[in-house]
Amino acid sequence: MSKVTDKAPRRIPGLGPRWRALSRAPLVTYSVIGACCVVFLLGPASGFNPSYGTGDALLLAQGAYFERWGVVPEELVRLGPHALLTPLSALFVHGNWLHLLGNMLFLYVFGAMTEERMGRLHYALFYVVTGYLALVVYAVVHASSTETLVGASGAISAVLGAFLCLFPHVRVTSVFPFLLFLPLRFPAWIVLVFWFVLQWLAAQGLGTGPGVAYLAHVVGFAGGFLYAWARFRRTARVRSAAAPPATEGESQP
Repeated sequence: MSKVTDKAPRRIPGLGPRWRALSRAPLVTYSVIGACCVVFLLGPASGFNPSYGTGDALLLAQGAYFERWGVVPEELVRLGPHALLTPLSALFVHGNWLHLLGNMLFLYVFGAMTEERMGRLHYALFYVVTGYLALVVYAVVHASSTETLVGASGAISAVLGAFLCLFPHVRVTSVFPFLLFLPLRFPAWIVLVFWFVLQWLAAQGLGTGPGVAYLAHVVGFAGGFLYAWARFRRTARVRSAAAPPATEGESQP
């Protein structure tokens, strides 16, 4: 397990000076962000790959692409060989630019410190396993659905849950629309618990139509928090650190 240390501190490139110093670069977090961006740019959703055509041809290509690499609950519960791999491939596929950028922002903000605390290999396995399970649980609950599910939301929600457990008192600068978009600093436990409650309430009213898979967020967050609590509860939590950069309270991972 990698522990927080003050030796040879390293700051994440591109972020403000108030970002907490890290002992080493978060390579897993950076690698996941890079992989998601490359997959998106090469796929039909980005609009940058001319091989997928334009207009109706592009829309058809997008539908086929998501069905091939995304999770279709009805197919997954049948336990087909290809379907069992889709919860893994879906973690790197995103539906549009907003979906991609929102997810990567949350991972960029909360992934680095979580990775350092867990250790690179541990964190990588945690990310994949929790993301996979979040999508599987969603598929089981919506077993009759033929809607395609893509995105790293479940895995990133697990990272948020683990961050809440490991760094509850780190102050996060957040922007909330109902507070007139003023950048305010709150302890991570306030921001993340508020975010979780929003996901939970949204999941209660989730139908079978298209939209955000809030249940995957709830499952991932709860799983990440419980795992971090069980694995790290005997070690001291970090109670003081400089804040991560601003996050938007209404953004959905």
